[in-house]
Amino acid sequence: MPTMTHSAAPEPATDAELARSIAAGDQKAFVLLMRRHNQLLFRTARSILRDDRDAEDAVQDAYLQAYRSISQFRGDARLSTWLTRIVVNASIARARKRSRGAEVMQLYPGADHISNDDSETGMEAEAGSSPEMGAMRAQARRILEQSIDALPEAFRMVFVLRAVEEMSNEEVAHSLGIPEATVRTRFFRARSQLRTALLQEVDLAFESVFSFDGERCDRIVAAVIARIASPPGA
Repeated sequence: MPTMTHSAAPEPATDAELARSIAAGDQKAFVLLMRRHNQLLFRTARSILRDDRDAEDAVQDAYLQAYRSISQFRGDARLSTWLTRIVVNASIARARKRSRGAEVMQLYPGADHISNDDSETGMEAEAGSSPEMGAMRAQARRILEQSIDALPEAFRMVFVLRAVEEMSNEEVAHSLGIPEATVRTRFFRARSQLRTALLQEVDLAFESVFSFDGERCDRIVAAVIARIASPPGA
């Protein structure tokens, strides 16, 4: 395993250069690698584990494995593809370990879902003067994420890499170790299932759109009663 050093050298331009710098112990190069690929690897891990915290842990495991074996990177594939295969394996291993643990302990309902309140609050803050728009965006994102999570694992991994990360069929095939034809088939089926699920959610949403019960109803009723009780011209 290389010894970490600090370097003031310019950022490596190619994957091979970056890998060589990391193998030589360049800490700056390793930080660059992580920042460059964090989103890809997190989304990949999340597509398998369906849990934010587990996905973060899997990405960390993958980075440690990559760092220890970076000298084995030969440049036959893109560095992002090499890293993706590592995080896929790390995520599958973590999922299996979690599954074994679930067999011997009683889990509370919903315990495997992580709250997204903090990120939703951030989205609402970004909406600025329109908290309603922020809430709508948070709800739409939540529905989309839940629908993606509901896809079968094999379809979910392909969909996230193809649609979310916009990788090519060839890149996904290399990352997951499956034929390109399988990538195309799974992506098509994933889109079809996701479209059906989202349409069902929209149909349910129509039943409550512009809802008039609850706080809005109470507010209008109270305002009208107050105006009725007021003297004419008041």
